[in-house]
Parts: sequence; C-alpha cells; structure tokens
Amino acid sequence: MDELRGNEQQTRVDDMPISGQQAQEMNEMVAEAQITLALQPPKIGKEEIRKAMQTLREYKEGKQHLEDKIVNNEKWFKQRHWQIIGKKSTERDPKPASGWLFNTILNKHADFMDAYPQSDILPREIGDEAEAEKLSSIIPVIMEQNDYESEYSDEVWYKLKNGTGVFGIFWDQSKLNGLGDISIKNMDLLNLFWEPGIKDIQKSRNFFSVELIDNDVLEETYPDLIPRGSLRNANDSTVKKYMYDENIKTDNKSLVVDWYYKKEVDGKTILHYCKFVNETVLYATENDTELPVKSEIHPVLGKQGILTDGSGNIGVTEIDKPNGEPRSVRGWYDHGMYPFVFDVLFPEAGMPFGFGFIDICKSPQISIDVINNAIEKNAAFGAQPRYFKRNDGGINEEEFNDPNNTIVHVDGNLGEDELVPIQSTGLSGNYMEFINSKINEMKETSGNRDTSNGGTQSGVTAASAIAAMQEQAGKTSRDMIKTTYRAHKEVVNFVIELIRQFYDMPRTFRIIGEQGAMEFIHYENSGLQPISQGVDFDIDMGYRLPVFDIKIEAEKESPYSQISQNELALQFYNAGFFNPQYADQALAVMEMMKFQGKDKVLQKVAENGTMYQQLMAMQQQMLQMAEIIDAQNGSNMAGEMAGAIMNESQAAGSNPTIGKLKKPDSENSIVSNARERAAESTVPR
Repeated sequence: MDELRGNEQQTRVDDMPISGQQAQEMNEMVAEAQITLALQPPKIGKEEIRKAMQTLREYKEGKQHLEDKIVNNEKWFKQRHWQIIGKKSTERDPKPASGWLFNTILNKHADFMDAYPQSDILPREIGDEAEAEKLSSIIPVIMEQNDYESEYSDEVWYKLKNGTGVFGIFWDQSKLNGLGDISIKNMDLLNLFWEPGIKDIQKSRNFFSVELIDNDVLEETYPDLIPRGSLRNANDSTVKKYMYDENIKTDNKSLVVDWYYKKEVDGKTILHYCKFVNETVLYATENDTELPVKSEIHPVLGKQGILTDGSGNIGVTEIDKPNGEPRSVRGWYDHGMYPFVFDVLFPEAGMPFGFGFIDICKSPQISIDVINNAIEKNAAFGAQPRYFKRNDGGINEEEFNDPNNTIVHVDGNLGEDELVPIQSTGLSGNYMEFINSKINEMKETSGNRDTSNGGTQSGVTAASAIAAMQEQAGKTSRDMIKTTYRAHKEVVNFVIELIRQFYDMPRTFRIIGEQGAMEFIHYENSGLQPISQGVDFDIDMGYRLPVFDIKIEAEKESPYSQISQNELALQFYNAGFFNPQYADQALAVMEMMKFQGKDKVLQKVAENGTMYQQLMAMQQQMLQMAEIIDAQNGSNMAGEMAGAIMNESQAAGSNPTIGKLKKPDSENSIVSNARERAAESTVPR
C-alpha cells in the first residue's frame, strides 16, 4: 500500500493516466453535467400532448372503415353474421349459419402452423461467422421465452380474418428483475393508429399504440405523477370495441397512449417515444436528459477503499465515465424505426393493410345461408300440417290443435269445406345444386379444395394424380406462408437490433449444441458493435457495423415430410453414401439432389472421405515400418498386416454400394415418387 501513496501515484484507465484525485474530479464533472442537463426545460408538456391527441383522432378518422370491418369480421368468424346480413326475418326463422367460411380459415391456419418458421443467421463477412453462429443459437431461445409460437398463432388467426396481422417488438425493462429483455407481441389493429394514405408505416410522421389500463394500476405504478383519484373514467371513444359475450366494463380504466414519432437530425432519423395518460406525461425521451454513465472500478485502488496520498489527495474506488448520449439526443431505439411489423395477406393499393378470407368469402357464405334458411322454412312448413278454416265453421280449434285429444267437438254438420289442408310446395333439386355451386365457389376462391384437406375427386385413384392435385392445391397456402416468412424476417431483424443496443450485460442461454447435447453459453453484444477497419496508407478506414442475412425455413413439417426425410436417410445408408471409400461418388450424386439439410450431409460425407484418406496414409506408413522391422528381425509382420487390411476392405465392400440401391418390392416407384411430392406440398420451398 505504501507504494501507492505520493504525488507520483498514477494508474491507467482506457490508456489514460488517471490518479486518484483525477478520478474524483472526473466523477464531479459527470455529476455537474448531469445537473446541467436536468435543469433544461422539458420539451414535451401538456400543449404537445394536446396536439398529439388531436393527431391521434385524425388518424382514427382515417381508419374508421377498417375498424368497422374488423369488428364485423369477428362476428362472421363466430358465425353471428345474421346480425350483419340485414335480411328481414322473424325470431322464429331458423337462421342457419353453416361453417364453410370458418372451415376455410381453420384449414389455412393449420397450413401456417405446419410451416412454423425458424431463422438461420448468416454472416455477410467472414469475420462475423462466429457472431452469426451465436445469434443462430440464442435467437430461438429468445423466441421461446416470449412464447412466440402462441403469438405467431394469434397473429395468423388475425391475419386470415382481417387481412393483416401485426407484430410488436419492444424492449421491456421490467423483465429479468430489471435487467430487461426483448418482448414480442401480437398487436390488435384497433389499438394502432398511423398516418392515413401511406403504404409503409415507417413513413408515417407519427405512430400511436393505445391501451386501456386500470386506474388503480396506473396510480400504483406512477405515484409521483398520478395522485390518487385524479384519473377520470374512460369515456374516450378512441378505441373501437368488439362485441363480447361478457359484459366488460371500462369505467375504471384510462386510455394510455404510446406515441412514437421521428425527427431528422444531421441526416439521421431519430425515433422518439412518449407515454402519456390524459394530459400527464409518464415518460418522454425528449425530456430524458440524464447522461448515461458507466461505473468502472479503479484498476489500482480497486475495492480497497479511500486512500490519501502524501499531498492530501483523495483516491476513489469507482470512476463514472460517460457512456453514450442522453435519450433526448439518442432517441428511443437506435434502429430509428417504429417497432411494428405489418404482415399483409391480400394487399390493398396504397394501404399498409390488406383484406382477408372473410372479405372474399362472405358473399357465397351469405348465399348459402340465405338459401338454407328458405329451405329449412319450407321443410318446416311441409312437415307441420296446416289447414284453411272457414270463419263460420264450428270446429273447436283448441281441441283440434291438441294432438292428445281423441275427440274434437264441432257445432252442427261438418262439411268438406269446413277444414281444408294447405298444400306445401316442394322444392326442386335446383336449389341444392345452387347451394353446392356456392360451396364449390368458396372452395375455389379460397383455394381450400378437397385435395388440400386430404380428399380427392370421384374417380381419381392413381397416386401420381392425387399427388399432382395436392401439389396444385397447396401452392396458394405456400404463397401466403411466404409473406408471413418475410414478416418473420423483419421481426428477427428487430430482435438483432435490440440485442445490439441493450445486451450490455452478459446473459446465459441454454442451447442445443453438437450431437444434441445441452450447452450453456454466455452472450453480450460486444460482437455487434462497430468494428474499426484500421488504418490504410495513413487513412483511417472508419468503422464497420456487423450486418447479417436471415434465412427463414419451416421448423415444423408435416408428418408426411418427416417420413420422407427419414426414408431418404435410410436410402442413402443402403446406397453406401456414408461409406468413406465412395465419398467422392456420393458427393457428386448429392450435389445434383435437393433435400432438407443437404449442407450438413455433404459436410459429413466429405469429413468421412477425408478421414478415410488419412487412415489409408497411416496404414501405408505402418506397412513400410513393418517391412523395415521384418527385414531386421526376419518376421512376417508386414504380410499379416496387409492381410488384415485386405479383409477389412472386403468386409466394407460387401455392404450395398452406390448403384446397387433397389426400391422395396412392396411399393411401386410411381407411388413412392407421388408420395414424396405430396409430402413436400405442405411446406414452402
């Protein structure tokens, strides 16, 4: 400790000589800067909130038609569309609601879930290979921690019904006990507002996300900003409401608005964020002038406490160093984009949203149900006998209407015209043909044909013909799934950018490593930060930001596809593709093929061939050494070794090899090929 005392006491922090006294002065400078920034007047106040709310109401007017459509679509999905059809009817009318439209959406959702996406992160430069491999391992874990499969399923339901699903990708500081982590949510279009008339939401000047939250929760969360009892009841009609089965009250809730807006500063887009309720600002980036700092332990003084040198200077154990710009300058997210991804099913020109299956299939569904209603009414009239009765007739109607009466009294003589049966008009088969034509119209319009559901048309029995029909029936689903894959790619991009910005502290992830072994890795974002490209010819080449490509594939495939993949592996084994003696031939054959996991199989076959070549070289060296030993000792070690090598070679050659593969006798080649094509028809290429 004595050698640390005196005016000569110095150490180095980030290659800068800093003494204990200088470290304390640096801390005081940082604290003074914090005070100076805190004294700046807030830029977001009540007046700015009023303007934002006015903008929000204008945005709501621009999407009024969309909101009405979404609310009505929910009724269609729950088969309560007789409230919308508008046809005059009585309470006693049957009002049948057939499930053809519901079945269309149900089958499309099944196609989407069979092709649940997974992402593979690929580097654009050779120096980013290790980082890309880490991201490929941890991003699925982040997705799983967010229960992304459930969010994906809900988004697909919403997309199929309304034409557009939305993912929200946020940084949630409340996760992991305050450490924070990424949050991915399925959003409701009724709660989102953007500038009318734009195609890309990133070009909107503002973007709003609103939510009704209990007043007591808000008062507990923001006690310094929201006094008890100060929130008024929610009577704002900003949020369009669904028609629920339950009686949901909103009297004790308030509208909380997340307001995102962009500003251009020195050619860079800065995304700002403000959260407010009524006219109270709960948080605003432009008001957040706190200078972020990073505390570092003094490398010499360490944790040994306060030291005093010979001249009375005081040393400190921690050094506060500025760590970036305040939020008022930096903004909310460094990527500068609204954290929402719109996934459109059938696009509309000039709009960020589209239309779904309810929009294109409700017309035939109306025809089917209206005709069904008329047929059921006619059937009821025909099954229930009805009569014409003269007003002056003497029949006791009460006794006549009671089927339990064995005697019906009449006054006077009963003539033939006293009671005349009403003849019901029967329906011809044209009406059933009409309904069937409307059902077929819906199937053709939606691409939900019988073959896509496992059925076939009458008379089609050939396996190849069935497979061809299934292939054609599945192409529309594959096309729609690819649009969701593009949206998933954007979601993963947002996840990477949030990792780049917020993963400062190491985190532990459980991943599946080589050979399916469980591994635990530590990860933080240092590998995603700008990398210096050095100096070339005395010129600073600047910095390079690691950027990655994202490849999306189907994680969950159909059982048919899994069986086909397993059979292909067995066929490779029987053909001798994994025999190292034939590695070159196997590689040549597989290069012309296309199947799932091809790259890994090629790599494994190449490794087997390399190991075989090394083994042959070692055997040759051992034979040469054995010949030298035999010459010295008069033994026959080389002959015995050569015989053993020959026996092993003959045993390896006795296995089925390339060119000897035969199809099983129990399955025709046409049937096998047709089944393989059918297996692939449910998974996007």
